[in-house]
Amino acid sequence: MALVEVIDGVFAYNKNRIFTNINLSVEKGEILCLLGPNGCGKTTLIDCILGMHMLNDGKILINGLDAKKFHPGELAKYVAYVPQNHERTFPYKVLDIVQMGRAAYTGRFSSPSQQDQDIAAEALAMVGLIKLKDRPYTQLSGGEGQLVMLARALAQQTPVIIMDEPTAHLDFKHEMLVLEMILDLVRNRELTVIMATHFPNHAFWFENNALKTRVALMHEEHFVEVGPPMDVICEKNMRLLYNIDTRLLSFRVNELGEMHQIVPVKTL
Repeated sequence: MALVEVIDGVFAYNKNRIFTNINLSVEKGEILCLLGPNGCGKTTLIDCILGMHMLNDGKILINGLDAKKFHPGELAKYVAYVPQNHERTFPYKVLDIVQMGRAAYTGRFSSPSQQDQDIAAEALAMVGLIKLKDRPYTQLSGGEGQLVMLARALAQQTPVIIMDEPTAHLDFKHEMLVLEMILDLVRNRELTVIMATHFPNHAFWFENNALKTRVALMHEEHFVEVGPPMDVICEKNMRLLYNIDTRLLSFRVNELGEMHQIVPVKTL
């Protein structure tokens, strides 16, 4: 059974339609990459799945249940969210930020239990930042902050994690660290990930590493194609989505075998 389904989804801000006839289905242990130009509706679709917006028409199912029937605290036990940006207004300790991921399991007027604290510390250890647990969150680098957001999502212990451009603004190393964490979560913990990205090669990287990966190409209010990266990320579709000329390259890496990347050549 799919953990997340969107069936004939339609959404508009007043009379400004953002997307129509959107259908997707994501199963356990799978990653779905949402790919498309700025303003095509990727983030709005994510917000609808998270319950921040309601579809004008169609249906969203979470673990087979109508998402409209979940209140936010219940939904937070099924779906965690890693935002593109997170405001660092107050100097909470890093561990306190991660413990916020336990809010769905904590009473409104209760403090985190010892179990909640242990789960948060374990999540920080998973992303390699346990040594920073007492540092003010406002003093972290962009890459460290993004890993803390991932740890907060892990602390929710949900079967699904949704990420909106999780590597935006990161340097080359921290981008790879985030991708490797996602790979480990899907491969070894069988989590389900829905990830909006501006980088087609992220999908290829997951596929190159033998992860069950699908891509949904979003353009002009609907999905142009949905399928494995090698089937849908091609020169024709990159021309349609981004109006650029590209070349698809294949090469061998000893420990991984054949790998694929798509590179931009010029705008059209």
